[in-house]
Amino acid sequence: MLMKRTARERVAPGWGAHDTIASAVRAAAAGATVSVHPGEYRESVVLNRDVTLMAEKGPGTVRIVSPRGPAITVHGGAAAVRDITVAGTAPGEPALLLRGGTPDVRGCEVTGGRIEVTGDAVAALAACTVVGADRASVRLTGTSRTVLDDLAIRIAGGDGVVVDDAARAECTGARIDGAAGRGVHVAGTARARFTRCEVRGTRAAAVHAEGSAALVLSECRLHDADAHGVRLGGTAGRRGPAVPAAEPGDRPDGRRAGGRRPDAASAEEPRTSSRHGVLLRRCEIARTGAAGVLAEDEAAAVLSDCHVHDTSRAGIFATGSGELELDGVRAVDIDGSALAAAGDAVLRARGGTFARTTANGLYAAERAEVTLTGCEVQDTAYTAVHLAGGARATLSGCRIRETFEYGIRVCERAELAADGTRVRDARLAGVLVEGGDAVLRDCGIEHVRNGIALRTTHRPLVSGCEVGDVAEVGVEVGPGGGAVLEDVQVRRTGSTGIFLDAGSTARIDGCAVREVEGTGLFAGAGARPRVRDLTVERPGRNGVFVAEGAAGIFEDCRIRDAGYPAIYVEADAAPVLRRCTVEGGDHDLVVCDGAEPVVEDCGSEGVRDGVLPEGRAPAAGTGAAVAGARDGARAGADDGGEDDTRPPEERLAELRAELDRLVGLDRVKHDIVGLTKLMRMVKVRQEAGLPPPPLSRHLVFAGNPGTGKTTVARLYGGFLHALGLLRRGHLVETDRGDLVGEYVGHTAPKTQAVFRRALGGVLFIDEAYALVPHAQSGDFGQEAVSTLVKLMEDHRDDVVVIVAGYPAEMARFLASNAGLGSRFTRTLTFEDYGSGELVRIVQHHADRHRYECPAETVESLHRFFDELPRGGQFGNGRAARQVFQLMTERHARRIADDLAAAAPGDLTTLLPADLPDAEAL
Repeated sequence: MLMKRTARERVAPGWGAHDTIASAVRAAAAGATVSVHPGEYRESVVLNRDVTLMAEKGPGTVRIVSPRGPAITVHGGAAAVRDITVAGTAPGEPALLLRGGTPDVRGCEVTGGRIEVTGDAVAALAACTVVGADRASVRLTGTSRTVLDDLAIRIAGGDGVVVDDAARAECTGARIDGAAGRGVHVAGTARARFTRCEVRGTRAAAVHAEGSAALVLSECRLHDADAHGVRLGGTAGRRGPAVPAAEPGDRPDGRRAGGRRPDAASAEEPRTSSRHGVLLRRCEIARTGAAGVLAEDEAAAVLSDCHVHDTSRAGIFATGSGELELDGVRAVDIDGSALAAAGDAVLRARGGTFARTTANGLYAAERAEVTLTGCEVQDTAYTAVHLAGGARATLSGCRIRETFEYGIRVCERAELAADGTRVRDARLAGVLVEGGDAVLRDCGIEHVRNGIALRTTHRPLVSGCEVGDVAEVGVEVGPGGGAVLEDVQVRRTGSTGIFLDAGSTARIDGCAVREVEGTGLFAGAGARPRVRDLTVERPGRNGVFVAEGAAGIFEDCRIRDAGYPAIYVEADAAPVLRRCTVEGGDHDLVVCDGAEPVVEDCGSEGVRDGVLPEGRAPAAGTGAAVAGARDGARAGADDGGEDDTRPPEERLAELRAELDRLVGLDRVKHDIVGLTKLMRMVKVRQEAGLPPPPLSRHLVFAGNPGTGKTTVARLYGGFLHALGLLRRGHLVETDRGDLVGEYVGHTAPKTQAVFRRALGGVLFIDEAYALVPHAQSGDFGQEAVSTLVKLMEDHRDDVVVIVAGYPAEMARFLASNAGLGSRFTRTLTFEDYGSGELVRIVQHHADRHRYECPAETVESLHRFFDELPRGGQFGNGRAARQVFQLMTERHARRIADDLAAAAPGDLTTLLPADLPDAEAL
């Protein structure tokens, strides 16, 4: 059988039948191949029928340079171009223009111009390179359909790939490097899919979709963009499924397994797996100058198994009416918040990890709606989940840990619904609700400073939650607030288990407080709780403390083994105690003079000095039980010092003795004693009806660390309390971290909350100069200072404020606000300790711990401290304590080497050999 031969035309100036490519194309029959000898051809080639244009093998390349317009234009037919270099010379004009037919371009390089596919062309391009295009490198428009495989774009003067109008594109294995604009831009009603592509080094967004475009990015890497990784705007993704999902049998070149080219029949495209028309699947987005992924306007997208990291702002940000769905997404190592939502945006995440951020894990504001399911949020510099404005968030089965601020913070009008979520290792509260509302169900809070703080006028619900291993308060209901606590378990707190602040109206049902160091449940002044079925076991202080003026109903409560009186009722309090039982401890019920509790059917068992009858008793609102409880009112209360009814002279003498025992500080001691005498005269004049002299009780403590400033502040509060000039005399120690918020409007509430805790006592602000850092006029610390100045004026008779820090820095602090100087008129200077004083401190600690320092050890200590460097970080008294600790450690190692031969005195004698090296401090 004879085989039909394909016609072939050859272009080789001086060698073949044709000198120009155009003449060979005109002479070629349908289906013919035009082979071109290597060389440069300055002409414009037009292909409008089935012809293959290819470079001959051999040294050199075939380079077509157009004097004007495109170098190659395809108008129709099944034209093919192979291994040709195409150069554009006209600015703004394409170098390779595919306007119709089904062109197939492979192995070509385009320089100085772009590839443009337009009209109704159905094109395939493979292994092509575009270098140095003045504008977009590849532009796909009209109703064209294009398959791009192994495309390389370098140094584009504008965007890399543009898909616009109603074009359709599928791109696999593209590499876009160094675009002056966007790497990929999809707009209009275009639809595009990019698979295993890399976009890097763009000046604008790596990928930008807008208009009503639809887009799929699968296994793509977008990195080192100066702007966003992916930016979605307009209504991109809102049109529903419009981009074909990968199907079995698809080849990278866009042909089906059976060999079909992409043609008009591909209009019947399979549906995507998402209800949105923008899908990112298994993509990596890294090192961006703005957000990793931004959805704005009305754009919508799904991200599945994507990794976003090292972005310079938010990792993933939805704003406007944007909508994002995240499934298995990681956003980590973010210079900003991992997730952010604002405006009317909707953001949903399932099974994601959001970690290592310089701001929040999630920040939601305005009217945004966020849902996190089974997500992990961890290692954040700011609050892990922060809700502000009118944002609403639902957290289900999430894990939040390792944050320098709050685990979850709900502010302003925001709303939170959390179910089965656990928070741990937060430097501040696990959950803080201030101004918004919340529902917490079956959540766990542990290893935080405070467990759950509810400071809002709404009535948050906390149900089935566990709070444990908390440094301070387990659950707090703020002043005037309301809350519902159901089946809440509080265990191991450093202070109060459940704290109900002044005027609060909480409802507590079926809760338990166990092994707390403070009081089990504290009801503040004017509080009106309704408490039923409360269990308090082994509290370090009271089981239930009802403060002055508080009331409420306490039914079916059980208190076991309280360290202080199980139930303590302050003056003017009128709670109803109904069917309550007390087991173990020294005292069951203490009622102060003026209190009017109603005690119904209560009893005690195993109480050493009880007033309630064994088992239940008749109602005793004014009977023997209450009278006996008043007789025992001196047995102890939750606030140290408030229940101390010794004569003032006795208390003053004890405080003076404690002051005298302090090492050194002679000038400070003299000043404190002088202030005490002056304050006593103020008290006498007030009692005589005379006006007090103009005097500020607030003080500045100027001195280096470790010089006893905190101890003296505590004693000063005790002196004023003993003189009747402070109600409580307690000390509240704080610093910048407790007073300054991280967002506009958050500092004043934080400062006010700390100040309220100090009312009736002393507020001690360590390193106060940190509130006004150098060269930061917009810092939120200025707001804290202004708030403090106003509060000091409003409560000038009910609080003492002491600011402390380095002497030079304190002078700058006082000069930062005009109101500070008039309120801090006296400075006490704490001098550094001399060597002899440091030795005495060591000897003091040795005496307390039953060690002995013989003469040779004391002499060596003097030499040690004389030679010890005294730089800016020297700790004074802390350094002396550290020396003593290191000495005991070295002593233990020395004795342990020959413990059997040690004499009794060896166990307690510290020798010069036990002194540490100076480098150890």
